[in-house]
Amino acid sequence: MNRRFKFAVVSMSSCLVALMLFGAVRGNSASPEDTYRHLAVYTEVLSRIKSDYVEEPDMKNVTLGALNGLLESIDPYASYLNAEQFKDYLKAKDQHKADVGLVLARKFGYVGIIDSIPGSPAANAGLVTGDILESINGVSTRDMPLAYAELLLEGDPGSTVEVGVLRFRNPEPQKISLKREFIKNPPVTGRMMADNVGVITVASLGSGEVKQVASEVRSLEKQGAKRLVLDLRRCAIGGPDKGIELANLFLDKGLIAYSEGQKVARENYEAKPSEAITHLPLAVITDRGTANGAEVAAAALLDDKRAEVVGEHTYGDAAIRKPVTMDDGSAVILSVAKFYSPSGKSIQDNGVTPTVAMLESEPVPDSDDDGSGTQPNVTPQPKQKTPSEDPLLKKAIEVVTTGNHEMADKNASPAQAPGKSMTPLNIPENNEPK
Repeated sequence: MNRRFKFAVVSMSSCLVALMLFGAVRGNSASPEDTYRHLAVYTEVLSRIKSDYVEEPDMKNVTLGALNGLLESIDPYASYLNAEQFKDYLKAKDQHKADVGLVLARKFGYVGIIDSIPGSPAANAGLVTGDILESINGVSTRDMPLAYAELLLEGDPGSTVEVGVLRFRNPEPQKISLKREFIKNPPVTGRMMADNVGVITVASLGSGEVKQVASEVRSLEKQGAKRLVLDLRRCAIGGPDKGIELANLFLDKGLIAYSEGQKVARENYEAKPSEAITHLPLAVITDRGTANGAEVAAAALLDDKRAEVVGEHTYGDAAIRKPVTMDDGSAVILSVAKFYSPSGKSIQDNGVTPTVAMLESEPVPDSDDDGSGTQPNVTPQPKQKTPSEDPLLKKAIEVVTTGNHEMADKNASPAQAPGKSMTPLNIPENNEPK
């Protein structure tokens, strides 16, 4: 079947069903008759393809492509798993396997990278936000369920997985071999800078990182810190609950965030005065790899005017997800509720826009690895830059020290969200296994 035609069919069917769902969400604005009318159009398109297309199409593939296109159009973190894939998913869900350290989302019909965990095999190979996994072990990720792609990247420690990568900075597809290892989240670090500014770097929000942040804040205050910078760049690990805990360290009252869905009642998350530990002036740094819990924290601190946010527009990922099973044993894993900032903005849909927008410098691998991703099982830590080497850190220190929110460099480009708006080059249309 012609790939371009298939892509057009998938796009059309996705739009039709997305329109139907939008109408359903709007409640009274769309009657049941409207919903069935959209479904009738969708069914007729599929029927015409089967009867009138130049050759007999593989309707299973067309339907699968339509389902995945639909899910990506409304929820880039959703997955449709057939019965066998869902069994594998449930079986592996609670197993602690080795991994390569990638945080993923659907992008352009393929599997896109939100970020790689600092110090992981993926980070050491130079994989960054906006890169596209075109294939995993020779199988195209086009129309591959996101949850299944994550399963393929897991395995025994020391084993390898080959990924085909498309990069904005190098549009020619590259084959990279990554060695799986048990991933350790980088520790929270704190350091004193000039003018009594304490800088806290948070690369992930796992099980104990919020407590580490609290410990670093107290330590820096004892060292004489009068102002704080919270660096949340490349922080994509950790759910919204961890972001709420993080924000609460700096907020002693008010709404931090709320969650709500079509069938999930609104739940407010208020700051607990007993959890707040500091009232020092604060600036937050974000980039395109800041996601999930870190975004919840940044949005709360920004809306409360507790902190200025310096850097790039964040990725956009904060929701409650669960599998919804079908009669045939298949399942759809999708967002059933989204998290919203205090001002009412969906973080998944809007991300966080900095008050001081600056582009991050071109990311580089975390080590001197040659890019093969097959280095020994080590966990190097990202090199800490001085303010002179790090414009975003320099600007954040300036903002929290002087209160000057104007751009230091008038020629600096506003930050954008590459994961949402940029289009990679040479993405293949072929959906067949390599």
